[in-house]
Amino acid sequence: MADNGAWGAWQVEPSKFTKTVVDSMKALYPEELADRAWDNVGLLVGNSEADSKPVVLVTNDLTYQVATEAIERGASVIVSYHPFIFSGLKSITNKDPQQATLLRLARAGIAVYCPHTAVDAAPKGLNTWLADIVAGSHSSKRSVAIPCRTAPESHSPAGYGAIGEFDQETDGVPLREIILRLAEKLGGLRHIMVASPVGAKVETTKVRSFGVCAGSGTDVLKDANVDLLVTGEASHHPALKAIQQGKTLITVFHSNSERGYLREVLRPSLGEQLRITEPKAEVLVSEHDRDPFTILDVNEL
Repeated sequence: MADNGAWGAWQVEPSKFTKTVVDSMKALYPEELADRAWDNVGLLVGNSEADSKPVVLVTNDLTYQVATEAIERGASVIVSYHPFIFSGLKSITNKDPQQATLLRLARAGIAVYCPHTAVDAAPKGLNTWLADIVAGSHSSKRSVAIPCRTAPESHSPAGYGAIGEFDQETDGVPLREIILRLAEKLGGLRHIMVASPVGAKVETTKVRSFGVCAGSGTDVLKDANVDLLVTGEASHHPALKAIQQGKTLITVFHSNSERGYLREVLRPSLGEQLRITEPKAEVLVSEHDRDPFTILDVNEL
């Protein structure tokens, strides 16, 4: 190579399609919406023009199985809702499952973009979708639990978590109705965890106000003055606090609160945005992505 003059990494051509995917995601969910105090959003793994194919695979979590699926289905970009890399890497080896996945993706020439809390905070984002499920056909006044101060004007108002107050509901909405709607809309769930105040019964409880936050959202909703809290997961002490405050807390498992949005909203929205520039673009949803937990009935073992 020395006979050909100077050469180096600057000569690698970044994938134009990957840039189109990144630009499309930023148009839908600007990175300014993300909580960068702790979150790691953006293009976390790049690829080159030589690897580019107009196929995107959308997933909630990027596991080794999802990476293998992306290769088998011919994707050149993975949009993973949860960040694939959170902390700094001092080595990249096959001894760590995350790093083994990273090595496989790099070898296959597949890029990874992660939007996370930018999707949460968007006005038409994940928490708005989750609040719509809780409300159903009942009209409600909406606000955000924590405003996003860095939201661009094009995506304002924005914020983390959603608060709802049912309109003209003199007797409230039955909690049982809300639970059944969540179970159906979040993928046909068979089990939902409910923490209720002592003496309260799910069958007779009515809800006049609610707060939702997908994922692990009790910190976001800790100051919400509402009857019902809905989130993906909650630890022991926040649950105790909620019921001592007279609130009902529903948890549906972390990624169950998120995955449906990717399929119903993000996938078609991204496809439409991509095809403005790349008519042949295809957006797929992972078939291997799933919540790691399964509730077992020991009587069936």
